[in-house]
Amino acid sequence: HLSKLFYLQDTHFLLTGGIEKILRIFDLNRLDEEPRQVDNSPGSIRTVAWLHSDQMILSSCTDTNGVRLWDLRSGKIVQTLETKSPVTSAEVSQDGRYITTADGSTVKFWDANHFGLVKSYDMPCNVESASLEPKHGNKFIAGGEDMWVHVFDFHTGEELGCNKGHHGPVHCVRFSPGGGSFASGSEDGTIRIWQTSPVTHDESDLLGSEPSGKVKAVADEVARKIESGLHIGGEGKTGDTDKATDA
Repeated sequence: HLSKLFYLQDTHFLLTGGIEKILRIFDLNRLDEEPRQVDNSPGSIRTVAWLHSDQMILSSCTDTNGVRLWDLRSGKIVQTLETKSPVTSAEVSQDGRYITTADGSTVKFWDANHFGLVKSYDMPCNVESASLEPKHGNKFIAGGEDMWVHVFDFHTGEELGCNKGHHGPVHCVRFSPGGGSFASGSEDGTIRIWQTSPVTHDESDLLGSEPSGKVKAVADEVARKIESGLHIGGEGKTGDTDKATDA
């Protein structure tokens, strides 16, 4: 069972991890060859990501706290980012400065070069996923059990807005590469695209109930394209996937 895959931009390597506790690295230029394996993960793998280059990766486990950093030259864990709960989401910022993690009801930001904790914010509910805005790095989004996608100020942790529309827990949120929009995937079987805009508490109710007409049209078009290529069941499951996870 595959729970996470991650493609390293500007290279030809694909990183995967799953329930069998094995990290696999595929060379997309040599698909006839067996993938490289790193098989001493302490638990079933929940999330994976490349860190800086093709020589270091990070991973988290479904039943073990923390994020582990692996040096692929030795195949060993060289650092662990300690958390109080299993990490359900880990993202390396586009500029390579921060690692964003979600564990329990907390979103944390770590220095991606020295691995110290930079910021930690308590969320209004248990969160499954978080993502830092890539262009300016001044806000982040988080989604989880309350079915909403929250927008927060990166520097203060103040909630700037709340996007409502999903009818099930939110399992994944990510900004687009340019930061102009962000996507959320939910247990309700839908992917929604939201427009990024400067928001205040006075505007949050306007953002709240549903995506704007333009954004909703984009979301509907994305959903149609997904459904044309994948069979989506009544519970939002595709193919043999058991649960929506970060992608």
